[in-house]
Amino acid sequence: MLVTTLYTQPSSLAIGAVATVGATAVAAYVSQAFWLGVACVVLAAVGAARVLSAIVLAADDRKASTQTLELAYEIGAFSYALALGLTAAYTIWWETGAQVELLMVANTLGYGIGVSARNAGRMTIAVGQLALTCVPTAIACFATGELTRIALGMTILLLIPAMISIAGNIFTVLRDSIASAETSRKLADKMQRLARTDVVTGLANRAGLDHAMIETMMRVDAETRIALFWIDLDRFKEVNDLLGHPVGDRVLKQVAERLREVSPDGATVARFGGDEFIVFTRIADRQIAERVASEIHCEIMRPFRIDGERLEVRASLGVAMLPDHGTDADTLMQGADLALYRAKVNGRAQTCFFDSSMTRDLVRRREIEEELRIAIQRDELSIFFQPIVDLDTGRIRAFEALVRWFHPEKGELKPDEFIPVAEETGVIVTLGNWITAQAARVAAGWPDDVSVAVNLSPLQIRAPGAALGIKNALREAGLDPRRMELEVTESLFIEDNHATAAFIDELSEIGVRFALDDFGTGYSSLGYINTFPLSKIKVDRSFVSGAHVGRKSDAIIRAVAEMGSTLGMDIVAEGLETIEQVQAVREAGCTLGQGYYFSRAVPDYLAAMLLAQEREQDIRQVNG
Repeated sequence: MLVTTLYTQPSSLAIGAVATVGATAVAAYVSQAFWLGVACVVLAAVGAARVLSAIVLAADDRKASTQTLELAYEIGAFSYALALGLTAAYTIWWETGAQVELLMVANTLGYGIGVSARNAGRMTIAVGQLALTCVPTAIACFATGELTRIALGMTILLLIPAMISIAGNIFTVLRDSIASAETSRKLADKMQRLARTDVVTGLANRAGLDHAMIETMMRVDAETRIALFWIDLDRFKEVNDLLGHPVGDRVLKQVAERLREVSPDGATVARFGGDEFIVFTRIADRQIAERVASEIHCEIMRPFRIDGERLEVRASLGVAMLPDHGTDADTLMQGADLALYRAKVNGRAQTCFFDSSMTRDLVRRREIEEELRIAIQRDELSIFFQPIVDLDTGRIRAFEALVRWFHPEKGELKPDEFIPVAEETGVIVTLGNWITAQAARVAAGWPDDVSVAVNLSPLQIRAPGAALGIKNALREAGLDPRRMELEVTESLFIEDNHATAAFIDELSEIGVRFALDDFGTGYSSLGYINTFPLSKIKVDRSFVSGAHVGRKSDAIIRAVAEMGSTLGMDIVAEGLETIEQVQAVREAGCTLGQGYYFSRAVPDYLAAMLLAQEREQDIRQVNG
């Protein structure tokens, strides 16, 4: 940087050259001295070469080394200073006249003083030019032997150390300023890197990803193809909850390292947040993108070793490509996000590439979200009740409350359409509270030995005041808490153990019962049954009427039923559709059954009618 200061403002070199060459030309004209004419030509040639080289090298200084720049400047500077110093000495030695001597000495000394300050960034050059201009002039003054000229020579020699001191001070200030600026720049660069780097994995963070994407998109042309891979680690929260965050961080570091290894050269690998990663890279075609996605998937799903323990982590991938799926970074990210969502919906642990139908699905989900909020306010939703029957007596022991949506324009919408949307958007909290309140109100009019079961979403349980909302619903409906049964899934215990325990404990104290729903489809653990006060287990319908029903599923049902009998818990078999299925689960040891064989979900008035018919039949049996 000090050397480059020599090449700043080549115009100052041109001004100095014009002044000294002009003075020499005037001196040559006035004195009619041949050698002054020659000196004028030499100075003009060297000065022009210096200005030209300064312009050329200043524009191309990044390609030239520091040594080359300094050497080139030294040759020109020293040549010009020596030529000018000798010219001034010539005018004194050959007595060309007082006016000519004054003109040349004044120009020479002025040039020497000015150039020493200008070139203070390199003291060798500053001192060398000053000496080459002043020393020959001083020597010529001494050689004449005249007192006045000897005095002038002494003054010139004293000028040299004075200017060296001044140039040295300028050099110190300039060096310190450059050093300070360089330190500040390095610190700023370091802070910028830290601001764009994820502290856990060392990958780019969101800010770093945005910066890389902007720089890449600025250089995109019509033929450029870019792929964005959005990776989400499936159920990674379980690793943190079960093994602790330090182990989780080590897994994230290993995932980051594996992504670096399999990502194409020049790719930006970022941790987008939590357990999500993004790989953003130029790509030749979709076939290569598919290969990269496959390599990423295989690499992440390869078992991890943490402190000798073997861990398996699955991942879902969403991929979008430019220009196929978008023309800018935002559209590309939205496409990859939708593709990732589709991969999760389809069962996780797979890769999905974006297609236009996903955008339609997004629009559909947004419509459902907006209309669902309105539907709750306009009472377009209804609660239907499906009976849960005692397999020994055939009597209705409970009803499961199921929500139904009858849209005024679109007709009936299936729960599979709007419940996932409600969970994604948080509407499930409002919807769940509404269902609980409505179910409690209806159940209050049933016989005291019939309870109502309500499904709870993990989001509803984690919402502030969740237990208080249930209590308020029971109090306003006037329903005995012991007749309320809340159905929860196994994912609830994995995702939020402490909040779940507090919620269950608070409601269990007033008599509310809890059932474990869809048992056998998730990370089933006897630990949940041992830890939480569950009164009922619902065996998932896939074991009763699924595609793989057989000896293994029968054995599982028997094992669960035997466990329930030992623990004094009811075992409910879901999805019963035929008498054969009813007989099979009853023989296996299940105590309760639910399914189309007994009844579909019906409106509240039909549920009351079923109970009334059952009571009338009991009366007839007693009287008969």
